[in-house]
Amino acid sequence: MLKLLAKLPFYWLYRRFGWPLMRPFSIVVSVSYRCNSKCKTCDVWRKPNDDLTLDEWDKTFAKIGRGPLYFTFTGGEPFLRKDTAEMALSAYRHCRPTVITIPTNGLLTQRIIEQVDRICAGAPAANIGINLSLDEVGERHDEIRLVPGNWKKAMSTWQELKALQKQHKNLILTTHTVISNYNIDRFFEIYAGLEFLQPDSYITEIAEQRVELDTIGWQITPTAEKYSVIADFLSQKAHERSASGLAKITQAFRAEYYQLAKRTLYEHRQVIPCYAGWASCQIAPNGDIWSCCIRAESVGNLRANGYDLLPIWRGAAMSQLRHSIYQGECHCPMANAAYTNMVLHPFTLAKAVGFWISDFRF
Repeated sequence: MLKLLAKLPFYWLYRRFGWPLMRPFSIVVSVSYRCNSKCKTCDVWRKPNDDLTLDEWDKTFAKIGRGPLYFTFTGGEPFLRKDTAEMALSAYRHCRPTVITIPTNGLLTQRIIEQVDRICAGAPAANIGINLSLDEVGERHDEIRLVPGNWKKAMSTWQELKALQKQHKNLILTTHTVISNYNIDRFFEIYAGLEFLQPDSYITEIAEQRVELDTIGWQITPTAEKYSVIADFLSQKAHERSASGLAKITQAFRAEYYQLAKRTLYEHRQVIPCYAGWASCQIAPNGDIWSCCIRAESVGNLRANGYDLLPIWRGAAMSQLRHSIYQGECHCPMANAAYTNMVLHPFTLAKAVGFWISDFRF
């Protein structure tokens, strides 16, 4: 965190003036579009696949080198690949991130446990976050995911992850709910129904129309009026949650995120400046480079550039996309980008740090 704080002024200059050239500190890696769920809020499982191989990912991470602090390995379902653990460990070896996060639907219990065990053991200096996606409780969850028995398998996976956590102090277990028009009216029942899992953290995000997920035109995003009540509730819970140190700062950012998402839905604009394309980016399964998954506009492909992100990052196509983002031609409440944006927003950062300092007695 301290390393990042020292770099913040350079990211501010980079967004405003295009100098100095800074590399992303938050990278989302889409390992594959393949998925064994068929969620009502996502159509990614229908997309064709041309996945980079493990060797190609290793070359990519070697070229990126030290710098990124946060990696997310997502999909599709990341653990459908048998080599996801090796991919994460390659990123750790070459880039030394402090956080590696992987979401999962929890269907492949044995494979998930085996791979998470290897990642935690092989990346001891990183926090390994496993986010179990739960959009409802019991059979209602199966109905949203369109997979009979999903809830039961997810519960088995959670129990195994809890047991594994006793062996690895760097394993952080989170439950995650996508709030959509399919479950928003039952959110408070869902929240209460998931409490027995006792996760280290509970997070939510809003179902969105994304190019990546082929959900443009889908009526899945809740109205601002409906979401507003939930956002206020979640912000309050984040502030009330018992935590200290870095975890307390994380909770403060989480509380701010829910308010930011609410304002974005109401105001239809970038409430704070977006740094997607400056401080964060996403790599598609085939090696395409995006600023984010909402627009999913390719500005270059790793295979065509010797698996080197840098020439794409400083290229003309990325520059044009940055200009569009800078002009506010898009807006969204996407969680991944939002947390990066909040760290780079002085007022939000000051609020989070102030909340952390309030723990101390002088």
